[in-house]
Amino acid sequence: EAETRERESRLQAWQRKIGDAGIPERFRDRSLHGFVVKTFAQGNALEFAQSYADNFDAALKTGRSALFLGKPGTGKTHLAVGIGMQIMQRDNRSVLFTTVMRAIRRVKDTWSRDSRESESEAIAALVFPDLLILDEVGVQFGSDTEKLILFDVLNERYEKRRPTLMLSNLGLDDVRAFLGDRIFDRLREDGGESIVFDWESYRGKATA
Repeated sequence: EAETRERESRLQAWQRKIGDAGIPERFRDRSLHGFVVKTFAQGNALEFAQSYADNFDAALKTGRSALFLGKPGTGKTHLAVGIGMQIMQRDNRSVLFTTVMRAIRRVKDTWSRDSRESESEAIAALVFPDLLILDEVGVQFGSDTEKLILFDVLNERYEKRRPTLMLSNLGLDDVRAFLGDRIFDRLREDGGESIVFDWESYRGKATA
């Protein structure tokens, strides 16, 4: 009975952790081991993700970040979440998964009079995690104000050497145009890489 209670307690703590990480319910069963590899490019993407997770302590020392670029349904979120799940479970690291629009909305919501959170606190919450997974980069080209908010978050993470994984359906040039040269160049420092997911959508195959 004691062992059962302990297992239940660990399970509840883990569920709270992945809930706090903002990982959507649909992706909470994703793991690096569960990523299907059928092409050489898919193998390279998995190899990068596994190496990044296995050596996350080194990434924390330098702030090494990465861009996952490619069409929808190619596994970008799967691998990013798999990295996050591994470092949370194995190393007890803090992870936050969010979209660019949700991150910006959180900051902008602090501008209302009845907000219980200040703008600085909202930005700090995005800067705090050991790993920030930022999805849907460039889904829509935001206003100058929105880009400044994103710059504030990513620049502070850069200064604190906090790694960021950025996911986008855009090509490299379009992502650079969206982020701006200052942020883009910072993300590529210290061994930052761009991983291109250029194969057919898994979701398209499932539908077919």
